[in-house]
This record gives sequence, C-alpha cells and structure tokens, in this order.
Amino acid sequence: MARWAALLLLLLAASAAAAAAAGRKEGAGEKVCDKGWECSGSRFCCSETISDYFKAYQFEELFPHRNDAQAHAADFWDYRAFITAAALFEPRGFGTTGGKESGMREVAAFLGHVGAKTSCGYREAPGGETAWGLCYNHELSPSQNYCDDSNELYPCVEGVEYYGRGALPVYWNRNYGIVGKGSKQGLLNHPELLEQNATIAFEAAIWRWMTPMKRKQPSAHDVFVGNWKPTKDNTLSKRYPGFGATMNILYGDDICGQGSTDKMNFIISHYQHYLDLMGVGSEHSGDNLYCGDQVAFNPSSESSDF
Repeated sequence: MARWAALLLLLLAASAAAAAAAGRKEGAGEKVCDKGWECSGSRFCCSETISDYFKAYQFEELFPHRNDAQAHAADFWDYRAFITAAALFEPRGFGTTGGKESGMREVAAFLGHVGAKTSCGYREAPGGETAWGLCYNHELSPSQNYCDDSNELYPCVEGVEYYGRGALPVYWNRNYGIVGKGSKQGLLNHPELLEQNATIAFEAAIWRWMTPMKRKQPSAHDVFVGNWKPTKDNTLSKRYPGFGATMNILYGDDICGQGSTDKMNFIISHYQHYLDLMGVGSEHSGDNLYCGDQVAFNPSSESSDF
C-alpha cells in the first residue's frame, strides 16, 4: 500500500511539473503563462511574444543603413540586443498587450522614436530620411558635460560626462541616475555603458518607455496601449491616448505644443514607415497621432530634459 501511495505522489508531482512546463498556471483567478527565456510568469506571456511576430529580417528592413560606412555606430546595434532587452519587459506588457496587431503597433511606435532619435537621415539620402535609424549611439560633439552640480540625489561623478547616449538618448546626471536606478545598471557612475553595450542601451530605452516619469502620470506604454484614461485636466490640456501623447511624455515641450513642426513630423514619419514595413500599415497609426496642440505633462522649466 505504501508503495502505491509513493507511486501516486510521484505521478502527481510529474503531472504538476508537466503543467508548469506547458506554461499554464492558475492563481488568484488569473491565468499566467511561461514561454521560456523571453516571457514567463505573466498573463501577458499568454499572447504572442515579440520574436513570434517581429523577426530579424524585419529589423534589417527597418534599419537597413545602420552598418553602412557613413553610420557612426556601425556594427553596434542588432536584433538580438533588442529582443534580449525587450524580454525583460514583455511580462509587463511591452509588445504583448492586446494581441498581435497591438503588439506590432507598440514595437513600431517604440522603434519609431528610437529610429528618429538615432537617425542620420535626410530627405535626399538613399532610401529616404526614415531609412537611417540607429546611425548613432552617442552625441558626437557635446557642447557641455551636462553636469548639474546642484543635484544632491544624483551628484556628478568626477571625470564623468553626461552627454547624450543610448537608443533614446539620455542627458544630465539626474537622468542617468534615474534611468540607471530603474534599469539596475549603475549609469550614474558608468554612463558609457549606453554606447558600449547595445542590450543595455535598448534596456534603458524600454525602461523609459514603460515607466512614468512622475507619480500620477502615465508611461508612454500606458498612453499608447490604452491603459490610461485622461482626467478633465488632461482633456483641457488636449492630452489624449495615442502616439502623440508618447511624444509628450518622452520630450515634453521640446516637441509638443508648438504646432506642426519638422521635429514632431520626423518622429511620426518613422513610426508610420515602420508600420508599413511590418505589414500593419500606416492607416492603423491610431487616433491622436500628433501633439502639436498638447500642453506638456512636464514643462522643461520644471526639470532637466532627458
């Protein structure tokens, strides 16, 4: 009898292990899924992961000139670095919120910002101005070291310069401190990591996309995927969910609230071009694409720009 009881326990343990391996768990009334290294332990992992619908050849199509001789960061950026960084945030909904098309739109939106902010393209360039994203990984000729000596929480490190680096360039010691703390990368002491390691550079950029910059404010992810419901103050400030609000959160009044400007339209054109290349289509850009009439969530007078 004892032998049969022991055998039964072994069978139950094997069954439980098989269920876990299959990636289906039940807890607190909500199913979560495991899909290996890329996404595990989250309801968002029950959707397709980014590598399911966004392949290496598509990354090449989005950034076809990043390794050209004219590029300033040749052989730095690659698909594997992006997917490795994205995997840290897919369990939180990055590229895994709302199904496949919604995920594709978010990846296009995020990379649209990255492409525009790291571009060396121009209108007459081969392939057009939207074909030259990921040309840079750092500011080439910094006009200053971006050290704010008055910041006691994130003080400048002697001999370190805080000029723009990364996929969504970070400036100033304060912002290196914030992003470094959030991404657990120690960027205040070693900001050079953002121009030495593409995975860390993408990770820092996705952390910014996923994280509100202030309490009671949404993240770029939230306003894009529909997690955020604007308050009366937001609607009076003409801030609504959509791609336009992502520009507001990431750049404030450097881009938004100035009407239809070349800087704003340059970012939008990258997003829409990537939607076309990914097979979603720019006609699915979503509502509230622009931010030219939006009041900034965080006016530049209130904090140092990223």
